[in-house]
Amino acid sequence: MGKFRISPHMRLQEWVADAEGFFTAEGLDYEFTPTLHMIGAPSVSSSETLPAEWRRGAFETFVQGRPCDISSACHWVTNVAAVGGNGRMWGQAYSVCPSAVFVPPESSVRRPEDLANVEVTVGYHSGSHFSTLQALEAVLPADQIKLRFTGPPFERMAALLERKVPAAATFGLAYYLLEQQGFRKVLDTTFMMGFQVTSDASQEDLERYFRALGRAQQEIDLTPERYKHYFLRELPEQYHALFDPRLAGTGERIVFQPYTQEIFERTYRWVIERGLFGPDEVGSASYAEAIV
Repeated sequence: MGKFRISPHMRLQEWVADAEGFFTAEGLDYEFTPTLHMIGAPSVSSSETLPAEWRRGAFETFVQGRPCDISSACHWVTNVAAVGGNGRMWGQAYSVCPSAVFVPPESSVRRPEDLANVEVTVGYHSGSHFSTLQALEAVLPADQIKLRFTGPPFERMAALLERKVPAAATFGLAYYLLEQQGFRKVLDTTFMMGFQVTSDASQEDLERYFRALGRAQQEIDLTPERYKHYFLRELPEQYHALFDPRLAGTGERIVFQPYTQEIFERTYRWVIERGLFGPDEVGSASYAEAIV
């Protein structure tokens, strides 16, 4: 067996488990693979004009194959990908990620209702897409919800910083940076993340990985000030001067509770009822088949 390949996810837990030797203590022979949220040039497209090359979000990276044994994405994506046979979800943990729709400080948008007919930039088939839609449905009629698509989280962050878009959804590290730069949160979209096993990694290695993450989570809970500087490892260097780890929260928090069959089925129904995936993108695997 080769090394257990881990893809970090703009969160602290993997970096803490590595730095404190928790993975090694569990006997896990591991390596980090490149992260999947690299920045590009800010560019946006409406859903009506979205070119084929932009129809690539977190879901599509699972379909095409991620170069790792375990990684994360929103639970809508990991759910549908697993039902379609593109990896399997880990069934004994999930995480909760702080997320929000932000607008520039000079924007006239101040309350969720002010987002009526305002284009909110999100990532296609990714957590920002589904979490923003779920949150907006609670405050606006469907015909007043306008989504616009761009690339990974830092690309949306850059589009906001450069005033290329009126509003954008982002999470975790990018959330904290925008907050520190005076951008205004007008709608909370906090959502669940799932863990996706994208190979035939052994059960033993998976359990070692999650035990180490559990120890890391406790360390972060106990002394967060020791570890928030690890966010800088995920942030593109050109933005380091804009971010002060001391002002940030601790971001994504892992919940060591089952991702139950009820949650699995409710989430899948929510996606299917809204027609968010094409007929060739959804599968038929059962909970027992899709979950590790």
